[in-house]
Amino acid sequence: MADESFSRTPQTDRIPILVVIIGILALAMAMGVGRFAFTPLLPLMLRDGILSAASGSDWATANYVGYLFGALTAARFSADPRRGLQFALYGIAITTLSISWIGSGASVLLGPTLRGASGVFSAWALVCASSWGLAELARRQARHLGALIYTGVGMGIAAAGTLPWLGGQQPARWLWLEMGLLACAGAGLVTMGMQRLAKASTARKVWPSLPLPDACRHGHLTLVLCYGISGFGYIVPATYLPAMARQQIADPMIFGLIWPLFGLMAAVSVMLSAHYLAAWSRERVWALAQGIMALGTALLVMTTSLWALAASAVLIGGTFMIVTMAGFQLARDRVPENPTPLLARMTVAFASGQILGPLSVRVLSNRTAESANALAWVHAAATVLLLCTAFWLWKQNALPSPINVQKPK
Repeated sequence: MADESFSRTPQTDRIPILVVIIGILALAMAMGVGRFAFTPLLPLMLRDGILSAASGSDWATANYVGYLFGALTAARFSADPRRGLQFALYGIAITTLSISWIGSGASVLLGPTLRGASGVFSAWALVCASSWGLAELARRQARHLGALIYTGVGMGIAAAGTLPWLGGQQPARWLWLEMGLLACAGAGLVTMGMQRLAKASTARKVWPSLPLPDACRHGHLTLVLCYGISGFGYIVPATYLPAMARQQIADPMIFGLIWPLFGLMAAVSVMLSAHYLAAWSRERVWALAQGIMALGTALLVMTTSLWALAASAVLIGGTFMIVTMAGFQLARDRVPENPTPLLARMTVAFASGQILGPLSVRVLSNRTAESANALAWVHAAATVLLLCTAFWLWKQNALPSPINVQKPK
C-alpha cells in the first residue's frame, strides 16, 4: 500500500512529463536544425552569394548521405541511447555554429562536410531519442504519452522556418549563428533534464514493462520497407515545395510561409492523432497517415497552383511525422527488449528513400529536359507506392494497444 501511494505522488507523476519534454526538445533540435534548417535558409544564402544553385544541391545531398550513414551506425548506441543522444545534440550544435563562419571564399568541401556531419548526428539523435524516450515511458507505464515526443519534429521545423521568415533581412550567416545558439541551448536543456530525471528516478518505484504477445515480434522486413517508402514519398515535396511556391509568387513573406506551415502541421497532427486515434492499432494509424500522404503527392501530379501547394503542405506535413510516430512505436512494441537496432534499420530505409527521391527527379529531368515533368512523374510513383503500403498496413491484424494495458497491482 505504501509503495502504491508513493508512486502516485505529484512529484513522481511528473516524471513521464519530463521524459516527454526532453524528447520534444531533442527531436526539435535534431530534425528542425540538424536536418531541415538548410531548406528555408538556402534562398537567403543564394541571395548573399554564399552558395550557387549547384553547390546548394551538394549541401543538401551531403546531409542526406550523412543521415543515411548515421542510420547505418546508430545501432552502436544500443547499450546506452541516452549518451548517444547527448553526443548527437552537441554535435548538431557545433556543426551548425561552424556554418556561420562560412563565407563566399570558403572551401567547396567545408559546407557539405559540415552538413553531412549534421546529418549523421541527426540520425543518431532520432534513433536514440526514440529508443530512450519510449523505453523510459514504458517502464513507467506511460506508453500513451510516447506519441507526444514526436511533436518536437514539427515544432523544430516550424521554428527553423519562422526564424528566416521573420529575420530574412539579416545576412544568412547571422541566421546560421542564431540557429547554432538555439541548438546549443536545446542540447544544454536536454542534458539538465536528463540529470534531473536520473535523480528523480532513484527515489521512486518503476513498474516493469509487461511482455507483448509473440505476434508482435515478426514482420520486420515489411515494416522497414513501408517506412522506407514513406521517406521516398515525402522527401520530394518537402524538398521542392518552397521552390515551387516561389515560382507562383515572388513575395517571400508569402511563399516563405510554406515551410513553417509544413512544420506546424507536423506538430499539430501528432497531437491530434495521439488524442483521437489512441484506441487504434499502430498499423491502422500508420496506414491512414500513409494514405493521406498519397493524396498530397497525387494533388501535385494534377496541379502546382499555389492553393495546391498549400494543401499538399498540409496533407504531407500533417502525416509524415504520424508515420514516424506510429512506425517507431510499433517497432518498440515488436522488439521491446532492445528496439534500437530495428529503429536504426528503419531509419536506414527512410534515409535511402530520401536519397532516391531527389535522385529520381535529377535523372528524369535529364531525360525529359523539363523539371516540372520530372517532379510529376516522381510524385505519381510516390502516390502508387504509398497507396500500396497503406493498403498492406491496413489489412494487418490489429495488435493490442499498449495504452490499454493495465498497471500491475
